[in-house]
Amino acid sequence: MVTPLTDQGKRKQISIRGIVGVESVAEIKKGFNRHLHFTLVKDRNVATPRDFFFALAHTVNDHLVSRWLRTQQYYCEKNPKRVYYLSLEFYIGRTLQNTMINLGIQKACDEAIYQYFDKIQKIAEKYAPAGLLLQLASLFLSNTLCIYIAPFVYNLQAFYKKSCLAEEADDWLRFGSPWEIARPEYILPVHYYGRVENTETGSKWVDTQVILAMPYDTPVPGYMNNTVNFMRLWSAKAPNDFNLKDFNVGDYVQAVLDRNLAENITRVLYPNDNFFIGKELRLKQEYFVVAATLQDIIRRHKASKVGGNTKRFNFDHFPEKVAIQLNDTHPALAIPELMRILVDIEKIQWEKAWNITKKTFSYTNHTVLPEALERWPVDLMEKLLPRHLQIIYEINQKHLDNLGFEFSGLTKEILIKKDAKNRAPLKCVLSGERSCNDLEKIIMQINDKERFKDFSDLEVDKFQNKTNGITPRRWLLLCNPELAELIAMKIGEAFVKDLSQLRKLNVFVNDDIFIRDISKVKQENKQKFAQYLEREYKVKINPASMFDVQVKRIHEYKRQLLNCLHIIAMYNSIKKNPENAFVPRTVVIGGKAAPGYHMAKMIIKLITSVADVVNNDPLIGSKLKVIFLENYRVSLAEKVIPATDLSQHISTAGTEASGTGNMKFMLNGALTIGTMDGANVEMAEEAGEENLFIFGLRMEDVVELDKKGYNAQEYYDRLPELKEVIDQIKNGFFSPKQPDLFKDIIDMLFHFDRFKVFADYEAYINCQQRVSQLYQNPKEWTKVVIKNIAAAGKFSSDRTIKEYAKDIWNVEPSDLKIPPPNEPKDLLNETATANVKP
Repeated sequence: MVTPLTDQGKRKQISIRGIVGVESVAEIKKGFNRHLHFTLVKDRNVATPRDFFFALAHTVNDHLVSRWLRTQQYYCEKNPKRVYYLSLEFYIGRTLQNTMINLGIQKACDEAIYQYFDKIQKIAEKYAPAGLLLQLASLFLSNTLCIYIAPFVYNLQAFYKKSCLAEEADDWLRFGSPWEIARPEYILPVHYYGRVENTETGSKWVDTQVILAMPYDTPVPGYMNNTVNFMRLWSAKAPNDFNLKDFNVGDYVQAVLDRNLAENITRVLYPNDNFFIGKELRLKQEYFVVAATLQDIIRRHKASKVGGNTKRFNFDHFPEKVAIQLNDTHPALAIPELMRILVDIEKIQWEKAWNITKKTFSYTNHTVLPEALERWPVDLMEKLLPRHLQIIYEINQKHLDNLGFEFSGLTKEILIKKDAKNRAPLKCVLSGERSCNDLEKIIMQINDKERFKDFSDLEVDKFQNKTNGITPRRWLLLCNPELAELIAMKIGEAFVKDLSQLRKLNVFVNDDIFIRDISKVKQENKQKFAQYLEREYKVKINPASMFDVQVKRIHEYKRQLLNCLHIIAMYNSIKKNPENAFVPRTVVIGGKAAPGYHMAKMIIKLITSVADVVNNDPLIGSKLKVIFLENYRVSLAEKVIPATDLSQHISTAGTEASGTGNMKFMLNGALTIGTMDGANVEMAEEAGEENLFIFGLRMEDVVELDKKGYNAQEYYDRLPELKEVIDQIKNGFFSPKQPDLFKDIIDMLFHFDRFKVFADYEAYINCQQRVSQLYQNPKEWTKVVIKNIAAAGKFSSDRTIKEYAKDIWNVEPSDLKIPPPNEPKDLLNETATANVKP
């Protein structure tokens, strides 16, 4: 651990990761040994590294349980409005270290088990990326805890699937999870297929196939406030009587196959949906989460004090106590599902049910790309969820009936089209007042003006912007503790909960000692990451080189291709003039591709092929290295982000979704090269555009170019360097055994490139030259780094969640103050715990 220098040159320990006390260390040791012996039934002579990890995890879990119970007791007694977050986005992250930091026991744990710590760190990545931390869901839980809101997150308990050129199953539950608690008492039925009967008492969905949803709870603690909430993940289970008749008459194989088909719903998170079976499975997954979650929400609400004393439960107060946030289009079926429950099961009149539903839901829009807004074939919906299709038709018809002639343009945004159900308009129609929100300011502007213009004209206040954020607990304290300690030395520890405090660092922009210490922390992080790359990829890395990083989902609009063209151009430049001065670079690219996304996989193949040539050319030496990170994930991000010098966010202006990667890099002392797109726009506002490397077409330029007509051939003919690079790819220089391997990429770039790679190529190359020039002056580079860190305060997820609470959910932060769990007897009090129902 690096301890920063004070102004007087003396080293000082600070308590940002918890204070080490004799009693706390002894307690951790005692718990560790107890779990090793009595939970795992091992001693130190035969225990494996995985056993050590589980023993520590169970020890840390001991510190969570009483806090978890006290938190649920508070919710039961006070009955605050509860916010439910539905998402199907998964990002795997390490739970152990994050939990230790939030509980303030990391240093005590480090000291208590120091002789096993290295083993535990390695095993934590290999066996236990146990916290299925959703990108937004994780910040949602941890940050609502910081401001005392009662949150719940729901998702699938699925085996994760990693994608590059070929997919491999990542069985993260193979060895179990020390954090999960099964809740079989709350297992719920989920229905599929069947038919709809119209009866005197209303519609009935009958003859359905039933799959059971088994809940598993994972605790998530708030930062240093004794509060613990949880994520609930649903796992598909076949009913006990599932084809038991077939089994009994001897058709064992069919019975087993049918059981496996039922449980396949949560077998793989992202099935390839390029074929019908894959589409059907994906739709099953999305409905599975929605159906189980809404039953659970209604069960919990009925068990509360509101409306519980009447003979028939009163749903009038439902929106006052329940807010449901839909993350992107994936959980859109929650809308017709709640209507089905209210109308068909609870027998509430349609208009009243519609009013309840509208006030309950809000929707987060992530992107403006049409292909990212899910559409489902009507025949698939009719087969799998016939009653829901009827409800969607009715919502659509009533929506159109309610439109006046003034808004007749909205007919082009109907929810049902001939070939598909369009989910984004469904959410726009349904979302309550001021509750259809975007995660970047630029996305809101585009949606207002283009994608959902008619809806925006109809309900002006509905669309609003809630810029996304990141949690400094994970993305600074956990992944870059040396930098966190250095910052705390200068401005105190308040920034951990109030990231706007980072502005105070501007005072130290010209402080030579602070500049030196910032550079030292960065270099040590680079050294550690270089060692990791050499060990994993067998490529010798120059730690003094500029670490140039682009890690994000592989997609044409993210323009990893533009980065790849620059790599080839640098390679050509070194080959032609090896004696010329060149700023050494280690270019790192990482990310996953959707299983059925052919072009994304070809982009990955091109990058790896270029890397093979560059890394094995002796003339290039240490001047240029290229690494494609396999299986990019949160635990790998925690290594690469602190080590990055230059962070690339180069999507075509007006296309970027709600990424937070650029914010994480900014907070960890990387400079950004990018277009005026996504959060780059607001980062430039905060830090000053002169402190970012901004290049290329602006959004209005893209619009004009579309009107004029984009012609890739013009750029190819005009730019000799670009022509050389493209010809090398086209002629098989990087794929000599398969000269036509990248034919699809070349055809796309010349004829189908919606994202205009060639149009920004020249500006990008010139901007990269400015990057190299500044990097040759380490002191000036570090001054800009400090300015960027100081400007990162706006991008805290604490701020994001407070804005959601105030403007979207209508939730006031409570006065929840959970005391330390020093009196276990309170937890054994039957009166106190009788009503605690997770």
